[in-house]
Amino acid sequence: MEYHLPVLASESINALEIKPDGVYVDATFGGGGHSRLILEKLGDKGRLFGFDQDQDAHENALEDDRFTLIPHNFRFLQRFLRLHGIKKVDGILADLGVSSHQLDVPERGFSFRFQSDLDMRMNQSDDLTAAKILNDYSAEALQQIFSKFGEVRNAKTLAHKITSERSLQAITTIHDLLQIIDPVIRGQRHKYLAQVFQALRMEVNDEVGALVDLLSQSIAVLREGGLLVVIAYHSIEDRLAKDFLRFGNEEGKAIKDFYGNIYRPFKILTKKAVLPTEEEIARNSRARSAKMRVGRRTGQDPFEETEE
Repeated sequence: MEYHLPVLASESINALEIKPDGVYVDATFGGGGHSRLILEKLGDKGRLFGFDQDQDAHENALEDDRFTLIPHNFRFLQRFLRLHGIKKVDGILADLGVSSHQLDVPERGFSFRFQSDLDMRMNQSDDLTAAKILNDYSAEALQQIFSKFGEVRNAKTLAHKITSERSLQAITTIHDLLQIIDPVIRGQRHKYLAQVFQALRMEVNDEVGALVDLLSQSIAVLREGGLLVVIAYHSIEDRLAKDFLRFGNEEGKAIKDFYGNIYRPFKILTKKAVLPTEEEIARNSRARSAKMRVGRRTGQDPFEETEE
């Protein structure tokens, strides 16, 4: 199954500082592009675990004794590593967002370029779909989703338009949704639709909640000196990654011990986010909004009293 090029490939692999006998996690396996590059640097004793909840991605599983594909959301990182006898790893790579493959398969409902049912589930065994959100959520909840996840400027107008139209007929297909959206579009149509569809996708898959779970568990899973590499495509995800690397929590608040020392679970290795080059963007348009942040796990545990 064809997947497009991995984003920030050389930058992310170099950031992992891969040890031949190390244990690594590719939290978003997808087409296996990053995983293949990691395996190239691993020796016979190295281990790589890939996570992906999308059944389509399982067809790309790598035939390599050092590799294990775990068919679950990365929010269950710690649980499934323990099932495989792994308590600590040397590096975690998470390339967030939707894959090019998911966008290009019409029946998945991720893209407004095609006509299909409003699905958008990354894990097709989950119950919540984009159609259920559009038909069941209150106007206030829809407004919050479009504003927070899509940065839609007239989110309130759009939300009320949806709730008004669905009272006449259920919204089940992309065509249904586009007919509702078109009269209220502000600005450039393609950008507006991309924002709306992104917001729905992030809500369907609880992408922010899953990322918080992954980041929280990375503190426990990474050994001292281990590396966390996060590639984000949305300001919310990038800010979460930045705050966790700074203070080890989603609020971005400093936690201090009795003596006023600040808990810092990571040493930040990217003072500014690493961006793709113009050459990469020309080759791979998905890279345009990518931002990579990297942190090295310190030996500090939560609320541990230390002296500086």
